[in-house]
Amino acid sequence: MNLSALLTVEFLGVAMVFARIGGVLMYMPALGESFIPMRHRLAFAVLLSLALYPALPVGPLALDAPGPMIAAFGIELTLGLWIGMTARILMSGLQFAGYQIGLIAGLSNAFSPDLGSFQGSTLISTGLMLGAVAVIFATDLHHLIIGAMVMSYDMFPPGQILTGDLAQQIVKAVGQSFYLGLSVAAPFYVMGLLMNLGMGLAARMMPSLPVFFVAAPVLILAGLLVLGIAAPMMMREFAERFADWLGLLVF
Repeated sequence: MNLSALLTVEFLGVAMVFARIGGVLMYMPALGESFIPMRHRLAFAVLLSLALYPALPVGPLALDAPGPMIAAFGIELTLGLWIGMTARILMSGLQFAGYQIGLIAGLSNAFSPDLGSFQGSTLISTGLMLGAVAVIFATDLHHLIIGAMVMSYDMFPPGQILTGDLAQQIVKAVGQSFYLGLSVAAPFYVMGLLMNLGMGLAARMMPSLPVFFVAAPVLILAGLLVLGIAAPMMMREFAERFADWLGLLVF
């Protein structure tokens, strides 16, 4: 085999790895965030594919059968997108929790109501998502993400796909995301119940008291106080569930 043919088959092998790795990095939390420039993510995916190629069960590919090779590329890209999207769905539980916290704590109308009724909730959701990204890097979960990419070749050999199992795992990911959002927002449900119960009792005992104007600042302050106390546990809960999924890639 001459040098040109050797480079061609090796390039196709790296491209096959890039199809899956690139698909993962399109949606993977922390490594595939939208605020990271696209060319930087692309360069990282290429370098990661080159680095992992010798350790993966993907050998050189020939151009003898272009049809099956194109199908294999499609399967690899689909698997990569599935891994990244499943991780993103799991992380979206924090976004759901942020909206719930904003509504319960009365922040949905507290910031710039002319710009939208969910401005405060969006602020909390964005803060939780950025906090999750920081926790991923601070706890070295990004190393576990790369390890999960390598492990995916043991679970899904190149060129093989089980669409039924992938769909079932997506459904389970949505359920786990919803459960995660409810779990991390649980202290705020308790706080909202107690605060509204107290406001109701105050309104019954003092009908002339403007409960809404008096209690709204108290509710916001209590929500921010509970958020400051519960935020570390919320991030820990997400990190543990995310790490458990990365270790198995199944729910």
